[in-house]
Amino acid sequence: MSPKIELLAPGGDIDAIKAAIIAGADAVYCGLDTFNARNRAANISFDELVGIIRLAHEYECQIFLTLNIIILEREFKTLAKLLSKLANTTLDGVIVQDLGMLYILKKHFPTLDIHASTQLTTHNIGQIPFLKKLGASRVNLSRELDLKEITAITAVSQEENVLTEVFVHGSLCVAFSGLCYSTSASVGNSGNRGRCSQACREEYKPTESGNKFPLNIKDNSAFFDLPALIEAGVHSFKVEGRIKGASYVHTVIDSFRKQIDGFVETGELLEDGERLYKVFNRDFSNAFLRGDLNQSMFIENPRDNSKYHAIDKSNAISVVQIQDVEQSLNDEKEEIHADVFDKIKHLSIDKRDLSLVFSGEVGEPLTVTIKINETDNQKISQGFSNKAPQEQIHVMHSERALIASEKNCIDHSAIEKRFKSFNNAEFNLSELSTDDMPESVTIAFKELTTLKNKIAALLNDGKTVLAEVELPKLIRHDKKDDTAKLSLLICDESDINLGDVTDADIYFKLPDAYKRGCTKYVSFFKENPRLIPWFPSVLIGKDYDVAVNILEQVKPKLIVTNNTGIANRAFELGIEWIAGPFLNTTNSYALLAMKESFNCSGAFISNEINRQQMKTIARPENFKMLYSVYHPILLMTSRQCFFQQSVGCEKPRIDNGCMLSCDKSTSITNLKGISFAIDKQKAGYPSIYNKDQFLNTEIIKDLTQLFDGFMIDLTNIGAGDKESPDKALLIKQFEQLLNNENSASVGYSNELSSEQSDAQDKLNSLVPDSTNVQYHNGL
Repeated sequence: MSPKIELLAPGGDIDAIKAAIIAGADAVYCGLDTFNARNRAANISFDELVGIIRLAHEYECQIFLTLNIIILEREFKTLAKLLSKLANTTLDGVIVQDLGMLYILKKHFPTLDIHASTQLTTHNIGQIPFLKKLGASRVNLSRELDLKEITAITAVSQEENVLTEVFVHGSLCVAFSGLCYSTSASVGNSGNRGRCSQACREEYKPTESGNKFPLNIKDNSAFFDLPALIEAGVHSFKVEGRIKGASYVHTVIDSFRKQIDGFVETGELLEDGERLYKVFNRDFSNAFLRGDLNQSMFIENPRDNSKYHAIDKSNAISVVQIQDVEQSLNDEKEEIHADVFDKIKHLSIDKRDLSLVFSGEVGEPLTVTIKINETDNQKISQGFSNKAPQEQIHVMHSERALIASEKNCIDHSAIEKRFKSFNNAEFNLSELSTDDMPESVTIAFKELTTLKNKIAALLNDGKTVLAEVELPKLIRHDKKDDTAKLSLLICDESDINLGDVTDADIYFKLPDAYKRGCTKYVSFFKENPRLIPWFPSVLIGKDYDVAVNILEQVKPKLIVTNNTGIANRAFELGIEWIAGPFLNTTNSYALLAMKESFNCSGAFISNEINRQQMKTIARPENFKMLYSVYHPILLMTSRQCFFQQSVGCEKPRIDNGCMLSCDKSTSITNLKGISFAIDKQKAGYPSIYNKDQFLNTEIIKDLTQLFDGFMIDLTNIGAGDKESPDKALLIKQFEQLLNNENSASVGYSNELSSEQSDAQDKLNSLVPDSTNVQYHNGL
């Protein structure tokens, strides 16, 4: 493991990337105009990326490309073309969320270094070997973790030879990354597709506690926690901010560079961090890192707080004093802007000029003189010396000699046809000359091909150019049983008796949190062998340990898990497992990744995708595809308390008892008059739900032939004070719908259509506030 401390900077556009490089970043992460989780950033083109890589490497800075969204089936052909191009660059790494992309990267693009995105919600030790097996060399840890938890995960990462990243500065999401569906549920703007609409920054109607921005939290900053993170073994200190400009990036990166270097040299923190307040901020908090989740993490101002910080610091009271402070701050910001752009104005990412001059004589080899003119980058900052323009000259020869011939002559057009492709993202083919070649000569075309390949390797830093990868066509396997089966999800022990009215599979939802050493659920599942354990998305620290103990002691025949750490342990124990809906499965390659690497037997397909997007998924052999047709619509889950800012709470901070004992519920209403339910179950994380339940009976008629089973969620979580529908009656109506479709699918007549219609009407009556808009909108 490298002991080097990496400072990883954001780069949302070319100027911001240049600013990060000149400020001393060890690496920069940036995105193209496709396949990345910051659609609101300016982003860059492929040609610009190639120039940026070259510029960064001159400064010994690495470039990582963000491909950190979930991928749809129809996109893999385009994705493979992009990855083929990236494999022929000197890119230093790709940042990935989608398990299907991890699969094809490991299988078809082994030269690309894989980094697991924060969107994979990595927060326990079991997830590290899971991601390592899928090819990840480094992992970005969830922002919600405290130092003790980071230390434990990093220790396991070092054993697995996996590097860890931690966000040390920038915007904080109030929700766990990768588990926020706040605008996806309504208009298809999924955070998992880079289209987050930031509902957490919105203004809401004043809450009971008097807050208009009840979900808005301060920015993260670990500026004074760097020694502890170094001690924890963290490799990379990552700064958030791909929608921020060059001035912001330079100021933050330069501040952290000085702080890190000063500490490494002296063992002390020498910077006061005051420059961080001169650029955009929402004030700062390190509460997650300290494990002190309190009300001070929230702020009523979702916009730039730098002005208010300056006013407070100067104790300005009068209008004149405040105006003076504001003017002074504006002057400083303009000065910062001018200074940064003066430093980066000479940095060029322009293509290098390439000259190919062909010459030869009859009886002599064909000769190519290659001239490469390097871009003149003035290294104007941080002690770098100026770099004068340089010209590289290389000469190559064919193995065979030119021969005189009137047929198949090698003329200018023949040469141009084969070599014009060198006018590409890396080079501007400024000259392609055949003036020094005699007329009426020829040479075997394979000689030209060999010469072209040699030149390509020379221009590719001596590496053979890799051929474009075409993904093999996937086999679409049929499901084993023509019919589809109903399954139930419950979380209340009193609902076990629902098994008396149905033969459906029954999943029992385990909590997010446990008392240390809890063994309650070991005996519970042994006493109720029909129940199938359902593991939640987030299991941190001791809660993961307890969940693993349940697996090891009960050894159930089958589980459903929304947590990849549990999936990894189930695989190690030889326990059959199904991927839950919150693993965000949207494509065939994700199914293959889980099946081939971890012997996964089935998966719930994401509720974020629509009918057509589901139909394109190819089922692996002997693999079940499942779908939830009825459930509360989760918008976000958080480690922070939602009640302090909504209805108020007598506790100023979250303590150990809050997770296990609190079971409040309330609601917040946005300025459009739409209400959202806030729900906290005992031993569960605070969550926000849509006002409508998800109810999709259309899919039973549309895609029964595709799915092995449909699930209904009877946990009643997120319902608030709404009356719960009769669960036995719900089961009966869903079974009626499903039985009718199963009868039709095996060739029987549609004699139950009237009963099906009746079942549909009864379901609509039982669940009056429902929607299936995601099934139509998709991603």
